[in-house]
Amino acid sequence: MAISAYALISTSTLFRPSPFSKGRLPPPPPLSKSLSLSLHKTINYNCIVCSLNHHNSSDSLSANKFVCTKSLSSSPFLDSVLLLCASVALSFSLFFSDADSASAFVVTTPRKLQSDELATVRLFQDNTPSVVYITNLAVKQDAFTLDVLEVPQGSGSGFVWDKQGHIVTNYHVIRGASDLRVTLADQSTYDARVVGFDQDKDVAVLRVDAPKDKLRPIPIGISADLLVGQKVYAIGNPFGLDHTLTTGVISGLRREISSAATGRPIQDVIQTDAAINPGNSGGPLLDSSGSLIGINTAIYSPSGASSGVGFSIPVDTVGGIVDQLVQFGKVTRPILGIKFAPDQSVEQLGVSGVLVLDAPANGPAGKAGLQSTKRDSYGRLILGDIITSVNGKKVTNGSDLYRILDQCKVGDEVTVEVLRGDHKEKIPVLLEPKPDES
Repeated sequence: MAISAYALISTSTLFRPSPFSKGRLPPPPPLSKSLSLSLHKTINYNCIVCSLNHHNSSDSLSANKFVCTKSLSSSPFLDSVLLLCASVALSFSLFFSDADSASAFVVTTPRKLQSDELATVRLFQDNTPSVVYITNLAVKQDAFTLDVLEVPQGSGSGFVWDKQGHIVTNYHVIRGASDLRVTLADQSTYDARVVGFDQDKDVAVLRVDAPKDKLRPIPIGISADLLVGQKVYAIGNPFGLDHTLTTGVISGLRREISSAATGRPIQDVIQTDAAINPGNSGGPLLDSSGSLIGINTAIYSPSGASSGVGFSIPVDTVGGIVDQLVQFGKVTRPILGIKFAPDQSVEQLGVSGVLVLDAPANGPAGKAGLQSTKRDSYGRLILGDIITSVNGKKVTNGSDLYRILDQCKVGDEVTVEVLRGDHKEKIPVLLEPKPDES
């Protein structure tokens, strides 16, 4: 800034040299201890000449005396003085101004974006206030001081469901937490309590006591009419980096993954190549209109980082679960009340179906008379019933059984066909609700 100001003063006050007889200034007199400044004016030009006079000089001018000699009218001289004052004022304004020296003279043109870029920017700006950052806190005891500390053990994403402060996320984001904290888009943090969760579908609902003007519910869309190839957008907090946007397309539909908590299959999952990393879990998957179509829940990656294969629970599945959790605090899902063997074990027997390992007497299957696998008095294994169909729908593995039960309601009576020994039997079973989870 100082160099710019000095250059401006120099160019503004520059005068052409006086036309002396030989075209150059006369040599200065010898140095002395006194300084005299003389201003000489010729016919058309002004120049500043510094002369140093000796004490013993015969010049009649005394030391340190300012001499101004003016030949013609004072108008050109006055103009020069005004120009000098204006230059000094401008220089001081540059020195004391807050503007950067470079930006003061550079005019930036507005950035031009394509229409699709503008749409993406607008989508991110409109939906970011609906996405929250969730911190999972656990109580730990110091091994040396025995002090009880509350330390973060994980983090994830979530989104605002309604104005009442309900936050939707994945169950595995909050699993094992002693306390939960939710950070909104404006960086305000609130303690959250668990309203309810569904381990089988990896969905949880929290609630925060935040002002309603800070809560912006996310627009809810439909996942039934999605198509492979359409654009999707994921907003989340990967690796703790808040509010990150990634884009991609729907790579596949009607995928099936297993719940991380119970192993129960989740059907009709959306597959996308939008980058989903640790910390994105629980965040929203949006379509091009900015509507919610799924919850980012899992990735397929040997290394744990994004590999271009991410999975989201469809919003049509999430909507019904959230409504039950908000209203009842739990999901009333029907069960048969059995424990069954892994699918590989049944395949080794050369049969198709679900092998019943245990059917407690107080459960629906036990009350109906299904038989469990047991050992006789000699230690030999006696296989239990093998379920081959439910309500006429073929059952080849555990996923088929879960899929059929998801279409039923508590209190429905279903006909279970089993292979018992070398013959088949049909047994009516009255479905009961799943016991409450602690």
